[in-house]
Formats: sequence, structure tokens, C-alpha cells
Amino acid sequence: MPDYTRYYIAGAFLGGVVLTAAYNRRLTNSSDCNNSPDASKQQHKILAILSKINDLDTLKKTLVELESSLVRGEGAGDIKEGIEGCIGNTPLIRIKSLSEYTGCDILVKAEFLNGAGNSPKDRVALSIIEKAEEKGLLIPNSGDTIYEGTVGSTGISLAAICRARGYKAHICMPNDMAVEKSDILLKLGAEVERVKPAPIVDQKQFVNLARTRAAEHTASADKPGRGLFADQFETEANWRAHFTGTGPEIYEQTGGSLDAFVSGAGTGGTISGVALFLKSRLPAVKIILADPPGSGLFNRVKYGVMFDPKEKEGTRRRHQVDTIVEGIGINRITHNFDVGRELIDDAIRVNDDQAASMARWLVEHDGIFVGSSSAVNCVAATKLATQLGPGHRIVTLLCDSGARHLSKFWAQTKPVGGAENDVTLEQILNA
Repeated sequence: MPDYTRYYIAGAFLGGVVLTAAYNRRLTNSSDCNNSPDASKQQHKILAILSKINDLDTLKKTLVELESSLVRGEGAGDIKEGIEGCIGNTPLIRIKSLSEYTGCDILVKAEFLNGAGNSPKDRVALSIIEKAEEKGLLIPNSGDTIYEGTVGSTGISLAAICRARGYKAHICMPNDMAVEKSDILLKLGAEVERVKPAPIVDQKQFVNLARTRAAEHTASADKPGRGLFADQFETEANWRAHFTGTGPEIYEQTGGSLDAFVSGAGTGGTISGVALFLKSRLPAVKIILADPPGSGLFNRVKYGVMFDPKEKEGTRRRHQVDTIVEGIGINRITHNFDVGRELIDDAIRVNDDQAASMARWLVEHDGIFVGSSSAVNCVAATKLATQLGPGHRIVTLLCDSGARHLSKFWAQTKPVGGAENDVTLEQILNA
């Protein structure tokens, strides 16, 4: 295990000890009012605030400030500060149909309920912007513009939060992504460049192009402000957003009772950040990668090699990942994936037919309308549940709404509300 992985696990453990001690002290000192719903909400709010802190010095300072505000009677309401206040603390939902079929608790973190861009990328976008502001790299209302290469969700989150904080957004994305995503970006006032899919070695590839555009902006005497390349695939702000937010929230919401966490990986920040936190508190928890066709991550986790059969000469149909699934799957190792790579225990491959059928199943049986990566996560979680057997608890993510995937992923699915029970979960898992 790399030194930096050991360091972050140790840091998470020590942070957890401090959090637990602080929380227990507050419970003891406020025993007269602990039975009220408001007291319970306040305790959860304190934990949510503390879980997002990176270092012990800041943690200690925040504890002192919280102590003072509670003594003064502040914080009794639940008013959010801007759209940024609606990011994080998403609910954990038990999917009834999948849980009943497997005999396991299959729980999903409803990340599509994040309030800015409506996906887990809200956490990452806010983290990137806040860290850039701390370093003086962004100044509100100065013309500063954030540039990013994305398949959609990160761009939408950046565009929304940029508007809220006085910045502009310029998004580069492949032109084979669902058109709804670029439409949303335009309505949020972002500049959008849709470019031909290309490998990462090509300077016109969407991520590389965003980096170039940011440098051009900064060098231009005709453009106000500066250009900042968000760099979601490599920036530390990505996995840290999940290490300090998503991971602690899952731990708190499950009461520490958890057997496995399942997630796809695009940048790799979600699975790495959550794995680093959960493994520090629950060493036996299984971290499972859910991977779509064409991605090399499945074989990297299973066999230590970055290769997919669709990359064989003469069979490759496009430059990156050949699937109708968007947002996860990649053929290179990013820094964000590498940070937690050694903590990933196994990988499950999910094909396009399984993903499309699961998306339809979730609507018909649970009233849940989600996109392609969420469907992949649910297939993998259900497969894992059948492998582990009844009585286990598995957590995964619902990333975004199906409304962003109408023209591509959902266009491939059969109509909802057709012949009743025309497909079973067993058929979906074995497709």
C-alpha cells in the first residue's frame, strides 16, 4: 500500500476518533433535550459539518465555534445559504424490489438530489471552486472563467455553481453525448464546445482542449479575468470531496453497519474518496467497481492490466469507451482512481442490455427514473448481493436523473408500462 494511502487512512481514523469524542461530549452535556426531534436534527447537522473538515486544526477551531453558537442558541433553523447549501447530505434509500429479490438491504445514495447540478459532481465542482478561491486563483465578478472537459454532469455542476458565485463556465465535451446535457449547459449560460471523440494523446481531445482554452484565456489581453482549468480527473479536490462528504455520510446513515460499497468510475474520485474513508472505519467492508463495456478498469482491478477486448486491433469502433452508458468507464488510470486503487476489492462488468433493462425495471417497480451510470451501479449491486447471499447490506449511488439521457440511453430502452412482468431480475442479471 502506498505511503499516501496509509497516511489518509490514518488521518481518517484519527479524525473519526475526534468526531466521536466530540459528539459523545455534546450528547452528555445536552441530555435534558436529547429526546426532542430538533435535538436529533441538530446533532446530525453537527456531524455533517465536522465530516467535511480535512485537518485537525480546522476541526478543533470549528468545534469551538459550534460550541459557542449552540450556547447562544444559534443554528436552530434549517435555512440553506445559497444553492451551495443544498449540496451534500443526500438521503439513503432502500430499493424495495432489489432488496426483496436478493434478501439483502440494497441502499442507494440519492445523489441526484444534490441541489445545484443534481449529481454527485456538485460536491466535486464546489470543492474545486472553493480550493481555487482559497488560493486566490478565482475572483468573483472579474471575468474569471472555469474551463473543463466533461461528458456532462461535472460541467452542469460547474456551470450552476459558477453562476451562483460570480464566474463563467466554458465546457468542452464529446459530440456523441446525450444532447440534453449540452442543452442544459447552454441554459445555465455556459459556453459549450462539442468536439469529436478522440484518445487522450490527441490535443483536440475534450479534456486537453479545455486545458488549452484556459491557458489561451489567461494569456489573452482581450478577455477579462483569467482562465482556470478545473482538471477533474487529476485534482485532489475531487476525491477529497467524497472523502470528507459522501463517505462520512454513508457511514453515519448506515450506523456503521455496511458490508459493501459499489460504484462505477469515470474520474475515479467517488470510489477512491469513499473507499479511503470507509476502509478507515470498516476495514472489512468490500469496495466493488461497477464497469461498463469498453472500459479497461475492470481488467485493471481483476487482473492488473489495463485492457479491454474491444481494444483489439480491427474491432475498436470508437476512441474511448464503446457503450451507451455515459459518465463512467475509461481506458487510462487517473490520479483520482489511483489514490484508492489498492482499496478496490473486486470489479463487476455490466453490459448495455443489463443497464437498459435495470433502468426500466427501477421505473416499473420502484418509480425511480435514473440515468445510465445509476443503472450500472444497481445491476452490479444486485449481482453482488446474489453472490454474498441474504442478510448483507450494500450501498451504491443513484447519480443523476434519466431526464439527461432521453436521446441516447433511454432511447435504447423498451417502453415503460408495456407487458407486465415481461422481464425478471434473474434475466437482467444473466443477460
